[in-house]
Amino acid sequence: TKSNLILLKIVLTSNWKSFVNYNVSLNIKPAEVIKIALFGSFYRGFSVLDELLNGPLSDFISVVGVVTDDPSANFISSKKRIWQYGYNSQEANMVTDLAKLNDCEVYKGKVKCESFYDLIEKKWMPDLCIMATFGQKIDARLYNYPTMGFINFHPSDDGSWPSKYAGPNPFSEMIKDGHKDCFLTLHCVDSSFDTGSIISRTERIPIPPSVSPKDMHKISSPYIRHPLRCYISEKINNKSDQKIYPSINLKD
Repeated sequence: TKSNLILLKIVLTSNWKSFVNYNVSLNIKPAEVIKIALFGSFYRGFSVLDELLNGPLSDFISVVGVVTDDPSANFISSKKRIWQYGYNSQEANMVTDLAKLNDCEVYKGKVKCESFYDLIEKKWMPDLCIMATFGQKIDARLYNYPTMGFINFHPSDDGSWPSKYAGPNPFSEMIKDGHKDCFLTLHCVDSSFDTGSIISRTERIPIPPSVSPKDMHKISSPYIRHPLRCYISEKINNKSDQKIYPSINLKD
């Protein structure tokens, strides 16, 4: 198969304050695209899926499947998580609707079962899995499968890790503790909740006065773009013989 020549314009910031445009011609075979499965819901899941489908790296990504919450299901702990603050039908289905609009397969069932293991291992076969607001615990069979990692975005402060705000309701706890800002921490998924090794953090996200946890979920969700582009770009660079942008320390 001949390589396709793709002109790619990437907009990234390495210091969180200034944006740099890179126009680069990259030879990459169609078979070398990264296959990604999203485990995500609500506004953060929507932001990740939109970035994968429409962001500057979309030509190098194939979204092979989307696993998303059904907030009415009894196995996603909706009363302990962001869903407890209320949602409308559009919010409940925003990830599903975007996925279907782009011909991505959607799954809303339990993930610790043989039928889903078969879906992952025999049909979707993702190189990378990304979690962003998802109500089921991921077991070792799943998080050990993708060769490029199984990663998650979790709201936290900038203190020690694992964060004291690990768990299902971090925004409520940070607001209660009087925090004026927060971050979304990108980390590896492991056997516990929100404890895997840190990959990077977003820039500072201000917490406005009198804000609700649901408001903070909406406000913070678009901040996933920079760390996600950095992580995926590194994986693309490792698969190709050309760099799509200069090296960036993912922990900057």
